[in-house]
Amino acid sequence: MIDKIPLAGVIGSPVAHSKSPQIHRHWLRTMGLSGFYIPMDVATADLKEVLHTLPKAGFVGVNVTIPHKEAVMEIADLVTDRATLIGAANTIIFRADGKIHADNTDGYGFIENVKAGAPDWKADQGPAAVLGAGGAARAVLAALIEAGVPEIFVSNRTKVRAEKLASDFGQRITVVDWVKAGNMIEESKMVVNTTSLGMVGKAEMRVPLDGLHEGQGVTDLVYAPLKTRLLAHAEAAGCTTVDGLGMLLHQAAPGFERWFGQRPVVDTATRAAALR
Repeated sequence: MIDKIPLAGVIGSPVAHSKSPQIHRHWLRTMGLSGFYIPMDVATADLKEVLHTLPKAGFVGVNVTIPHKEAVMEIADLVTDRATLIGAANTIIFRADGKIHADNTDGYGFIENVKAGAPDWKADQGPAAVLGAGGAARAVLAALIEAGVPEIFVSNRTKVRAEKLASDFGQRITVVDWVKAGNMIEESKMVVNTTSLGMVGKAEMRVPLDGLHEGQGVTDLVYAPLKTRLLAHAEAAGCTTVDGLGMLLHQAAPGFERWFGQRPVVDTATRAAALR
């Protein structure tokens, strides 16, 4: 008797741009595993019905992207503590007992990417500066706090959103006015851009970057282009730079392991598959 071939995929709208299928298909192929990973454009109105139907069709789980990362929290039967703290889920596991399990691996992906790209960075060395206050910022803050960063400066163009993060994440968060963001960058050991500024088709980042200096780590969650204006300035200033593609790769690994039973390796071939 042949076992069912496990199916997984990514749900979003739009979803055609997602690099997740390239990443997961590369792992399935190179690890010699049975399984398929499928992009699915699902409207918000259909999300609940689709999530309850997919397990019946042989799906073992899905990744979730914009605009459904918050909505799936209300549909899931079980939500991990880290997904609750972040307020969003990006990984769904359809359990054998019929329950829908929601998790968030974005923070894990962020930290693993930083460890790989800036191995000399130590969380307890000094403060971090985070630009932005959206869902990605929440994942980054949760990861930095768990890693042991003593103080985190947060700046956002809309200050009230940064203040909400301070309220949710506690005393280690210090809110900085957007016009003073250049100062917090200068004072930090790790600088993280979680905004879409600098992305292809978006506005450039206009935060002063002349405070960047040697001994800092700088990472940009934007990966189109791979070298943003922030990373180019940081590289010229002698900083250790980490592009955003690695976060996408590392956040994918835990879900793949849960769905297909083996832990994939994030390596240069994985990066090449994502960029293909």
